[in-house]
This record gives sequence, structure tokens and C-alpha cells, in this order.
Amino acid sequence: MRIETVFLFDLDGTLVDSVYQHVLAWKEALDAEGIPLSVWRIHRKIGMSGGLFTNQLLRETGLDIDPERIDRLRRLHAEAYGRLSKGVVPLPGAKELLATLTDNRIPWAIATSGRMETAGHNLVALGVDPAEVPVVTRDLVKYAKPDPDLFLAAAERLDAPIEHAVIVGDSIWDMLAARRCRGLGVGLLSGGYGTEELERSGAVRVYDDPAMLLQHLDEVGGRR
Repeated sequence: MRIETVFLFDLDGTLVDSVYQHVLAWKEALDAEGIPLSVWRIHRKIGMSGGLFTNQLLRETGLDIDPERIDRLRRLHAEAYGRLSKGVVPLPGAKELLATLTDNRIPWAIATSGRMETAGHNLVALGVDPAEVPVVTRDLVKYAKPDPDLFLAAAERLDAPIEHAVIVGDSIWDMLAARRCRGLGVGLLSGGYGTEELERSGAVRVYDDPAMLLQHLDEVGGRR
């Protein structure tokens, strides 16, 4: 008997080069609402749930952000990202990595904190059809990262125990969620977080990008 590994992937900064488009879209949305927040502070929040993003925003700005304003921010971000997403492309090796897993009959799924209104643009760029590949978005779970709901739902879609999952992400929020659900966290540097941050949050291995992960796939159980 052996453990049959499955792979669960974050999307932004992990499979597609979209982190900075999200940062700029949030910056545009916040500016439209008159909320001052530096770009670097926005970047540190990419990958977490919208609710946690809002809580941190409240702590850092001291502003009163009511539910209506939160909804406006979400819509403004989605509209801005829709325009900026035209420049989104797959990260090096992303398509090849997914194709290799498919060719070797290793199940994989995508779990993203983004709602389908923004994730849809990235899936098109990546060439992934959510009608054919399990994709779990923020719309489908109660809580997003660093809560583990997205990864748990993705593992369920693959009919696999979460303990058999290699969870690949670019942010500390991915690694914290992986640790909480007892998956094996693997970090990528392609979203802007550093090696030490990812390892401190639970990553057992850290690679530059999907291309480097593909070269070392056997190190994390990616073989039949």
C-alpha cells in the first residue's frame, strides 16, 4: 500500500503571474474610497480572505468600514482587475506542470481566495476549464485563507484525504491554511514572499516557480 498524492494549487502568484495586478486593482479601489494605504501594505495581504483583508484594513487605518463600503471595495477591485488582467500570463512552467500531473494520472485541483469574477480571467489565461478541472473559489466556501476551507473542499472534490495533499502556494496565508488542515505545504517565491517567511509559515520545501517545482516534482511525491 502507498499514499496516492494529490496536488492542490493556489492560483494568483502560484500558477499565474497576477499578484501585482491584484495589488494595483486594490490600490485603485481603496483610492476611489479615499482610503490611504501604501502599495507594499496591500501586497502583504494578497492571498488572504476578503474578510481578513478588511479586518487588517480597519486596524491599520482606524477607519469605519461598513458592509456597504466593503461591498463597494470588492466591486471596485473586481472592475479594476478586469481591466488589468489583460496582462496576466501563466508563470514559467505552470502549464507544463499541470500537463505532467495529468499525463501521470496524478489528481490536481485549484483552490483560490479569489471569487470567480476575478479568478475567471486567470483560468482563461492558464487554459483551465472549471467544467473539466476541480476549481474551488471564494464563492464556494464560508471562509478563505488562512482558514483551510478552500483546500478541504478541493480535496473533497478529488475524493482524497487532505493528509494526502501537497498544497502549493506563494503566500504565508497558503502555508498557514495548509498547516491547519494537515496538508503538506510547498511554497513558491513567484508571489513575492521570501523563503524564510514561507518556511516559518509551514512550507516544507520552497521553489522559485512552477518550472522549478516541475524539475523537483519527485521530491514532494509527484510520481506514480
